[in-house]
Order: sequence, then C-alpha cells, then structure tokens
Amino acid sequence: MPEKLSEEMYRIQDAVRRNYEEITEQIARAAERSGRRSEDITFLAATKTVAPPVINYAISLGLRHIGENKVQELLSKYDEYNLSACDLQFIGHLQTNKVRQIIGRVSMIQSVDSLRLAQEISRQSAKNDCTTDILIEVNIGEEESKSGVPAEQLEELLGQISLLERIKVRGLMAIPPICDKKAETCKFFNRMHHLFIDISSKTLDNISMDFLSMGMSDDFAEAIEAGANMVRIGSRLFGARVYR
Repeated sequence: MPEKLSEEMYRIQDAVRRNYEEITEQIARAAERSGRRSEDITFLAATKTVAPPVINYAISLGLRHIGENKVQELLSKYDEYNLSACDLQFIGHLQTNKVRQIIGRVSMIQSVDSLRLAQEISRQSAKNDCTTDILIEVNIGEEESKSGVPAEQLEELLGQISLLERIKVRGLMAIPPICDKKAETCKFFNRMHHLFIDISSKTLDNISMDFLSMGMSDDFAEAIEAGANMVRIGSRLFGARVYR
C-alpha cells in the first residue's frame, strides 16, 4: 500500500511540476503582450480540495501565494501549509460569523462585498491587534447568483470602508460570467480594468489600487492582457477538482 501511494504522489507531483512550468511561461508571455513583466503578475493558486502535501510541493517549485475558498477547509489544513515560503489568502464568499476564524491567519481577504462584512473584519482585526488587507469584489456581470457589489455602487462602498480602522483596501476582484466566447469574457475584464483605473485616479484615504484580481484557469492569459495583475489558478495547476 505505501508503495502504491508513493507512485500516485510521484504522478501527481510530476503533473503539478509540468503544469506550473507551463502556467508561469504563459503568464510571462501574456504579461509581455500587455507591456509588463512576469514579475508584475501575482500567480495565486486556488487550493480548494487540494491536499496539503500537494500544495506544499507546488510551494517548493516557487509558488508564493495560495488561496482557499472555504473557512472550514482552510482551518483543517492550516497547520500543514508551508507558510514560511508562501502567503495564504481567502478568496471565497465569507460570512460575517466566520470572519473571526481567519483574521490573523490570512494576509488578504479578496471577497469583501458589503459594508457589514468590512465592519466585522475591522472589528475582529482590532481585537487581534492587526490590520487586514482586503479586495472589494465587484459583480461585474450583474448576476443574481453571484456575490459582489454592483459596479455602480462601488465608489460609495469604498467611501464607507475607507473610514474603518484596521482594514486596508488594496484593490478589486471579480469573477465574470461564463461566456461561450472569450471575446465576451474580455468585455467584462475590460470593464473591470476601467473601474480599476478610474478608482486609481481618485484620492481616497485608506484606499490603494494595488491589485486587480481576475482571471482563472480557463482565461488567465486574457485577464492579464486586459490589465489584471493577479490571477487565481486552480484546476489548471492541480488538475480537475475532486469534491468531497
């Protein structure tokens, strides 16, 4: 049995290594096409359902950012992550009653979409004597099934959050609608980039547009070309999800 497991892990690691090399090369090419360098793009691995030994192997290859979607899964894996060489972010929908469980454990929360959630992050950060970086999630496709602030309400929300203590807005995040054609997806990426540039041009206290997080396994190259400087890649790196 141990020998079989070892063979399976070798196969998994070999696939992850090849995928990692291909992704980093594609990121570099997309960055060049957008007039930037590969170092300008943050490659964050979405690690939902991925076992810690596989995550840690990817970290050993040079991966420096990982993101979890579920609080319970993050907590169950937390002690096994190699966080001495990688930072951990939260990228999924976050309920206010779960905020206290991840404050101090994650470097950034990417999915803030309401003043109420931001207030709780601020409160729990004060209790933990830390400042938490966040991204504001924008529902760029105006989909009822997805979280995120509507684009037309973004500036108002930013103004409200800017008054909170122990919280720092570092940019925007979005998950565009699933489209049949990549050209359609790119329209949403371009809209997000325009929002990002517009907010960047304004002087808002406690607000800095450092990150535009958009693009996943199927469309990260297009997102980079549209202006993203952070991409969240899961299945393209680790293989198809195995849901439990």
